[in-house]
Amino acid sequence: MGDEHVFAVASGKGGVGKTTTAVNVATAIAGGGFRVAVVDADLGMANMSALVSLEPTDATLHDVLAGEAAVESATYEVARGIFAVPSGDDLDDYAQTDARGLEDVLADLRGRYDYVFLDVGAGISHETVLPLGLADGVILIATPEPAAISNVEKTIDLVERSGGEVEGLVLTRTRSTDEVDPEAVAEDLGVDFLGAVPEDAAVRGSLFDGVPLVVQDPESPASIGYRRVAARLAARTGAGREDDAE
Repeated sequence: MGDEHVFAVASGKGGVGKTTTAVNVATAIAGGGFRVAVVDADLGMANMSALVSLEPTDATLHDVLAGEAAVESATYEVARGIFAVPSGDDLDDYAQTDARGLEDVLADLRGRYDYVFLDVGAGISHETVLPLGLADGVILIATPEPAAISNVEKTIDLVERSGGEVEGLVLTRTRSTDEVDPEAVAEDLGVDFLGAVPEDAAVRGSLFDGVPLVVQDPESPASIGYRRVAARLAARTGAGREDDAE
């Protein structure tokens, strides 16, 4: 791995906080002085733009993958050091995309950003599996529910089949009353533990406001969880220390 780091953020099912985690961890890392890009690689069900109050005025990733625009024209600076590459919400545009172009997109972004986060769609399809093999590491997202954890097992299998590597697990919406221990879940799955993000009402407010939680309410429990994950990732890539979020 070189000086640039590409992470795919993936889950076996929707609704576990995958996009929210990608945006907040990326924003937290950008706060450390790095240039960070977040790519909405959920081509069919794009929703990242709403989380950062972005209304694309030019091209989107759909246009890039259709061969109609350059990556740079589909990249928008949403805050200092944090850039978004949104997908479109038009089904006709989606039908013209070729997910295989993601490899070229990442080659372009690697040369311009310190970190790139791919928000990967849930489920099993060519466009959701492809990014798992293109990234340097895959960050798995799940909640403590048995169904979510079971789906993570399937995602791990997909990562292996695609030739990718698992970076680790983030467990979201955790509670002190949960019967499962987050670190034990990661150990049972045979992957590294990257952190837990507790259930927090402040997350909902940040989603409605279109502002990443680590910016809107940096001292909330979930925000602290996201920043700890970011610090751990930075430490693993030689760009920081795990105690930076303390």
